[in-house]
Amino acid sequence: MPETTDWKRRIEDKPARKALAAIYGNDAAEQAKRYLALAEAGAREAPGSELRFYSAPGRTELAGNHTDHNRGRVLCAAVRLDAAVCASPREGRLASLRSEGFAPVELDLSSLEPVPAERGTTASLVRGVAAILAERGVEPRGFSCHIASRVLPGSGLSSSAAIEVLLGTMMADLAGARIDPIEIARIGQRAENEWFGKPCGLMDQAASAVGGITAIDFADPAAPEVQRIRYDFADQGIELVVVNTGGSHADLTADYASVPMEMKSVAAALGAGFLREVEPAALIARGPEIRKACGDRAFLRALHFVGDNARVVDMARALEGDDLAAYLKLVKKSGRSSWELLQNLYPCSAPREQGMPVALALTADFLGRKGAWRVHGGGFAGTIQAYVPRELLPGYTKLMERYFGSGSVIPVSVRARGATRVLI
Repeated sequence: MPETTDWKRRIEDKPARKALAAIYGNDAAEQAKRYLALAEAGAREAPGSELRFYSAPGRTELAGNHTDHNRGRVLCAAVRLDAAVCASPREGRLASLRSEGFAPVELDLSSLEPVPAERGTTASLVRGVAAILAERGVEPRGFSCHIASRVLPGSGLSSSAAIEVLLGTMMADLAGARIDPIEIARIGQRAENEWFGKPCGLMDQAASAVGGITAIDFADPAAPEVQRIRYDFADQGIELVVVNTGGSHADLTADYASVPMEMKSVAAALGAGFLREVEPAALIARGPEIRKACGDRAFLRALHFVGDNARVVDMARALEGDDLAAYLKLVKKSGRSSWELLQNLYPCSAPREQGMPVALALTADFLGRKGAWRVHGGGFAGTIQAYVPRELLPGYTKLMERYFGSGSVIPVSVRARGATRVLI
């Protein structure tokens, strides 16, 4: 394999730059430095070995807040902030993983059952992805890899899903298997649910695996309907940003878990397994008994599901019809529904810390009738999403950074390509 100087020359060559530009656009030159650093780390770890490169994007949720786990619809987009990896195959079943800012991971893939001591760790995801691939007849092989992620944990851009999809894409390719992006997404979701120990829907992984703006209907989770939508907010003078309010997701698993649990309790009270199977009119008609059986918050969360599930269709139609004004009105309706009905802006156990409501209130006051704003992702802590007219972005950034610190406003642009091998 090439020495360090050869890697530099190889990454600067036209084919590599073309491959990077196809994924990162105008940021290709900066990304070349990043991939060179990965190549150098991989060459040091496994001198003379074949090196392969992969990338999986973070995602931003556009509509359908907490709807996927009840077989609803979502509107989401992959973003150019991604997790990238340099990997080399090795003989046997030993997996070695290095990631910036984290302790090294070493594990033997001969044993693939969930390990209780690994729950909540990267090792659990590696073992889970390997196990699910093995169930599908793809025998996992050993590997050595270095990961560099620009999807910040707690940013609401789903760093965990990007890593899961990255691992699935990499491990399948190293084993010589071609797997459909949605299937890669399912593998990542199940690894997070069963091995990592965190309940989640399929939206985050699907957005990362598929890429672009996508409307996804999970009515049949075995075969979700995926609709690609071509739209660029930047062409309309709108900058799509997320604002990191600094809240930690570390101890919020119970808060996240309460959302699907309460929604499903309402469905069960109406004789269904998921809210998607419930006629919306039945919620109002049988509201008194639902409140008694499931509680008021569960009832309100079910109302949110019905509203946001329908809004996905309207928002996708607005983008397809190039009706930005209608789309932004619906963004705000989605945001208010999450705040008032879903109630996922802060945990009830910590009422003194309400960074997300503060950020939303400030954004609404600053933008007035322009742009839009909403909760972003799972909620309870972390980020909001804002659509900011380009000329207002400097002032908006200054305001948000006064409250939430330097770098808290993160511009995100839509990435057309999902998880992929980068041919360098």
